[in-house]
Amino acid sequence: MSVEVGGRFKCLPRFQLETIVLVLLISPSLINGAKCILFNFGDSNSDTGGLMAGLGLYLGPPAGRQFFHRTTGRFCDGRLYIDFLCEGLKIKFLSPYMESSGSDYTNGVNFAVAGTATDANGIPFPLSTQVLQFLHFKNRTRGLFPQGSGSMISEKGFQNAVYSFDMGQNDIATPLNANSSYSQVIETTPAILSRIEDAILNVYNNGGKKFLIYNTGPLGCLPQKLALQQQIYSELDSYGCLAAHNNVSKAFNTGLSVLLDQLNSQYTNATFVYVDIFRIKYDLVANHTKYGIDNPLMACCGFGGPPYNYVFRKTCGEPNVQPCSNASRYLSWDGVHNTEAANSIIASKILSGKYSKPPDQVTDSLQSLIPSP
Repeated sequence: MSVEVGGRFKCLPRFQLETIVLVLLISPSLINGAKCILFNFGDSNSDTGGLMAGLGLYLGPPAGRQFFHRTTGRFCDGRLYIDFLCEGLKIKFLSPYMESSGSDYTNGVNFAVAGTATDANGIPFPLSTQVLQFLHFKNRTRGLFPQGSGSMISEKGFQNAVYSFDMGQNDIATPLNANSSYSQVIETTPAILSRIEDAILNVYNNGGKKFLIYNTGPLGCLPQKLALQQQIYSELDSYGCLAAHNNVSKAFNTGLSVLLDQLNSQYTNATFVYVDIFRIKYDLVANHTKYGIDNPLMACCGFGGPPYNYVFRKTCGEPNVQPCSNASRYLSWDGVHNTEAANSIIASKILSGKYSKPPDQVTDSLQSLIPSP
């Protein structure tokens, strides 16, 4: 049976109380032996191999050299933040929806595809398509369940699942890449937010009740942006990041926060949790030495050396492009995506509950629900 605290359903796995922001959404789960189930929609930040499976592409070495010791379709040297979240929840890594071989969907599905945006123009798997794929998956699961085959996720499982959305970065990065002004990019944000709302409500109207929505990170701190666009967007902040890019991220994030406040107010039988990825990632840049990071604005796997180690068309995976020897001292793996070391820190901060809204409710009643070691 489900556990309810303060009107919000939670799934409490067996680990510390401070891991409650994601836990407060998932129920009934590890307390009574039922499954924690997670469905994810997103881009390359959480793509565990969707682009490679969907388009038949190959992401070669040195991607995957850490932990997996092979290529996995992840734009990283190892695990992504979503992999660390799954580890924290004691569930298997999420298989990409379009991976036909070796997939396991018993704990959920990852619909994320690298390069995805909310806008469908020229993009094979935009957010709207990912949601349609989920609805197809749910209908197929419903048909196969009586036969004892498929993922065996029950109707209750879909209802109690968490639906995470990590979307928007490519929508605002694309016009910036085209050298659009701050005001021109800001004009596009209402449409982006509207498409995100449509996607969330489509899942809600099909039974989803627990949503985890990530804002976008500080684009102006990516080595790629700094290397390619600093001559155009010349103003840097106190930590060496492009101010215009980060200001666009902040404006988008403010709009997303307001949207989720409205959804929480309007749909009181559901929970829409806002996770402040911008604050998490910007803290890694601003206080990098605290986390053992030597090069917060420099790619580990790139070309050209300091200050950013990024050159267009001489990127990670290309011939004669060598990775650094110790990626744990870097935030950026390839100029755009995080290293496994950074992803581990990001996941721990997500699970801390300190970067979420509404904040987790650390109460005696909640603490009593955590099983004893």
